[in-house]
Amino acid sequence: MLDQIKGLHHVTSMAADARQNNDFFTHKLGLRRVKKTVNFDAPDVYHLYYADEVGTPGTVMTYFPFPNIGKGRHGVGEVGTTVFSVPEGTLPYWEQRFAEQGVTGLQREETFGEKRLRFAGPDGDGFALVEDKADSRAPWVKGSVPADEALRGFHSVSLRLRDAGATEELLKFMGYEEVDRSGNTRRLAVKGGNGADVVDIETLPDAGFADLGAGSVHHVAFAVENREKQLEVRKALMDTGYQVTPVIDRDYFWAIYFRTPGGVLFEVATNEPGFDRDEDTAHLGEALKLPPQHQHLRPYLEDHLQPLDD
Repeated sequence: MLDQIKGLHHVTSMAADARQNNDFFTHKLGLRRVKKTVNFDAPDVYHLYYADEVGTPGTVMTYFPFPNIGKGRHGVGEVGTTVFSVPEGTLPYWEQRFAEQGVTGLQREETFGEKRLRFAGPDGDGFALVEDKADSRAPWVKGSVPADEALRGFHSVSLRLRDAGATEELLKFMGYEEVDRSGNTRRLAVKGGNGADVVDIETLPDAGFADLGAGSVHHVAFAVENREKQLEVRKALMDTGYQVTPVIDRDYFWAIYFRTPGGVLFEVATNEPGFDRDEDTAHLGEALKLPPQHQHLRPYLEDHLQPLDD
């Protein structure tokens, strides 16, 4: 069993409109945009990152807003729900805030003894807030949400699968342990993690398969401290039979990717070098940052990319 993985690093999803996406995460959810860059493989598409003040692993929600992309179809083989942690007793604040701001899909529930508020993103994305009194992570305090109610980072992701068995074994190999069960959902957690320590697996044997589009999670990334730890994980996964990509430089972290037995795309990302490698912490997410291979496109991209109305 591996011990290098320390919880979630980031979750990357797809959207249809960059401005709407930016407004939802910075204004409605009160997160900080910590990076405005582009998709390495499609540089005419933004890659937007939202997080706490510095982009701490375990707090980072990222998006590829593809203009005019079709809406995704939810089903099995995907991350169904991305869950954020909020302080105990704050769900009434969030329910009222969301209702006033027109956020849809609001639903109160209690799962694994935790109070939750489900809600939908602008493209039908599946989200929830969970009250977690044990979460001591510091929030972004200069956004639109008071510090006492602000998001602390990820609590968990929930995978929707037809058969949980092989993916559960993979997660256990990655250092997760089963800590609870409720109905058709198994909860796994990594001990001594970064606060974003939980993965739920929901088994839906009769559900249809998901189809990627706006509102879909593209991949979920797990955190390791550095490149040395990442290479250890890569070798162990390959020795177990997984097809893992070479290490890819994503400017703000190093990444490897592999497809899980249930169909979800996993990434293992390093905590280094971080989002302040090319911007001062006080000005994260303000300027358009381009990887070296796309610097020559700057005049075109600055004219072509949709203004975010900062």
